[in-house]
Parts: sequence; C-alpha cells; structure tokens
Amino acid sequence: MEFTDFGKKLSSHSGILQLMDDIAKPLPEGVVAKPLGGGNPARIEDVEKVYRRELEELLKDGDKFEDVLCHYDSPQGRVGFLKTVATFFKESYGWNITEENVAVTNGSQSAMFYLFNLFSGKTDGEVKTLLFPLMPEYIGYADQGIEDGTFVSVPSKCEYYDDNTFKYTLDGDAVEKYLSKHPEVGAIAVSRPTNPSGNVLRDGEVKRLAELAHEYSIPLIIDNAYGLPFPDIVFTEDAKPIWNEDIVLSMSLSKIGLPSIRTGIVIARKEVIKALGNINAIAALATGSMGPVLADNLIRTGELVRLASGKVRPFYQKKAKRMEELVRKYFEGTKYYLHKIEGSIFCWLYLPGLKISTLEFYALLMKDGVVTVPGEYFFFGSEEQKKGLAYPHPHYTKCLRLNYSGNDELIEEGINIIAKYYKKYSIS
Repeated sequence: MEFTDFGKKLSSHSGILQLMDDIAKPLPEGVVAKPLGGGNPARIEDVEKVYRRELEELLKDGDKFEDVLCHYDSPQGRVGFLKTVATFFKESYGWNITEENVAVTNGSQSAMFYLFNLFSGKTDGEVKTLLFPLMPEYIGYADQGIEDGTFVSVPSKCEYYDDNTFKYTLDGDAVEKYLSKHPEVGAIAVSRPTNPSGNVLRDGEVKRLAELAHEYSIPLIIDNAYGLPFPDIVFTEDAKPIWNEDIVLSMSLSKIGLPSIRTGIVIARKEVIKALGNINAIAALATGSMGPVLADNLIRTGELVRLASGKVRPFYQKKAKRMEELVRKYFEGTKYYLHKIEGSIFCWLYLPGLKISTLEFYALLMKDGVVTVPGEYFFFGSEEQKKGLAYPHPHYTKCLRLNYSGNDELIEEGINIIAKYYKKYSIS
C-alpha cells in the first residue's frame, strides 16, 4: 500500500504530534514527569461543579439525555445552540448576527483546518496562500495546509525591557507591504491571545489587520481559544472581542473546562458558515452534541461569562504570576527574557545564551522528566525554510514554551532543572 501526498503529509511527524504524544507517553522507569509541555487546561473545581450540575439536570429531565446521545445534530451544529450563541453576542456586543452566522465544529483545531484550506491552496489554476502576520505562532497550524508551501509569514517585531521581559508586536507596515506585493494571499490568520508567547494583540493591531483584510478582500481569521468573553484568559486591557464581516472568529469550550468534548464555535459571514456546515457533513456527518448541550443554558444566562471572569481568569492569573516569580528566582544571574504573560496558559522563555538548539535542549530535559515544547516548531512559513535554511528570526532556536497550569511543586522542580541545564549549556 502507498499513501498519497496528502496522506504522507498528514501522517508524517509534526510538532503538534510530538506535543500530544508528550502529554500521554510514559517516561523511563523511575523518572517523575514535570509536565510543562502540552496544552491541557487545569481542573478548576468551581467550573467542574457547574458542568456536573448541568449534566445532572439533563439526566433528570425525562429522556432528554438519551435524546442527546441518540440523534445527530445538523452539520452546522445544534440549532438551539446556534441561536443562543448568536443572541448572546448580538445582545452583549451589538454584533449584527443570527444563527446563520454561527457554526459548531469538533474542536477549534478542526475549525482552523477547514478554514485554512477554504482560503489557501489551488484556486482556478493559481495557488492561494495563508498569511500569518505575527510569527511565532501556534504549533498546531504549521502542518494544516493540504497543499505544500501555502503558508507564509511575517516575523514579529520585538520590544525588550529592563526587567528581563520582552513583547512581540505586529509589524503592520511589513504586513501591508507583503500584501501589496502578493495578490495570491487568500486570508490572514492570528491567534489572540497568541499561542505560544502569551502575547495579546491590542484592539488597534486587530483593527489594522481587519482594515487590511477589507482592503484586499480577504478574511482575517482570529483564533480566540483563550480569549474574551470565555474562557477570558486575558490579563491586559485593550483586548475586547471584535467581529465584523471581514473577520472569521473561532472560539472554543476547551479552555473553560471541556477539552475532551471538542467543541469549537465559529462566527463569520453566512457564506463561510454554510461552507463549514458542508465540510462538517463530508468530514464528520455532524458535530458533537454534548458540549453545546452543557454550555447552552450557561451562555444564555450569562453564567459561563461570569465563571470565566470570576473563576477562570483569576486562577490562571495567579498561576502566571507564580510562574514569573519562579523564572526570576531560578534564572537569576543568567541572560534570559520572559515574554510578558498577557494571556493563554503558557509562558515563552527566550534563552539567547543557549549554545545548542532548543530541539536538542528539549531532548536533554526530557531525560530528567521535564516536558517542554521546543520553539522551532512555532516558526514556519518563510521562504528560507523552503530552501532548507533556518527561519529568519533571532529567537528561532532559542525559545521554550512552558505550560504553567499544572501542579505547582512539579512546575517549580521543572523550572529549577531548566535553569540548571541552561547554565550548563549557555555561552559563558
């Protein structure tokens, strides 16, 4: 048997495969895992109690539970849930949408795969590309294009501060220049908050990208899996929810406590939503029902948003503060920079003195049970890489993504070990 090019591409090794493997695979006997790698959200008891309550109410309501289990929803998603989402955003933010502007997918990862390939690839004999304007970006995007070479990117600008922190910012002029010279770009895509760095694009930066999208008649795809209004893992101002017909907004229930149920929510123009429903029908028949059933009442009453702002955000904000304190404690005396933690459940550590690549550094740390994600996987879409060269950004081989949502003691052990290894493998 021989796989097609498509089959080989999607079944070969990838950064996201390694990340998900690292979550579950056992370490050598006797080695205690310090899991700072994958994207598992934390268990928050107050949130879990609410989902248990909703499930218990469902179980008590005649045969409603069985009805949910035994019937497909529509390919666009559970009809009542689509109306609930549309009503919530219309009433809360004044967005001019109806249920025809909303679709459910089996997780936001699936939504991105569908959307990226709707707007990039072969089109009438030409090849459309997808532009990532703030590299580094999410590891799970890098291999999602069905066609090879359709993802392109613009490296972010970088600001350094005296307190050993830094921040990526949008190079809007470079993005505009790229678009003016590349009419083949079919869409722009960003995550907000940005995975891996925890950067949050400000409203003005999103506004500029949306204006460019409008000018060039392409969509701006925003992955809002960590953003407002839920799960609201955003620690900075000037980052309110934004939508208009130039924007395709993707959301998720994963980071507000339902990662295994795989529920993505997309808000977009009606023709985009119809296309997503059609793809769902072909790829999956329908979308999962349990996420929409558990979340429907919570969104309708506003309780999900209150949980996000009152329980989820404070939980992660406390975790982020502790992570910063640990990095400062153990990396004192070394040359390091920590990206300002503005959102998501990760921190992004830049180690300019590292004399080996972070891929090699990652492998050394794994031997001591410290699970991280090497930074190389988060830089993609450059012409240099297509020629077998390094991505043109000084951070390319010098960064680690660390998840701070886990056990506090294990996180501290992990940071201590990373710092010891850095001192050993850094340029003196």
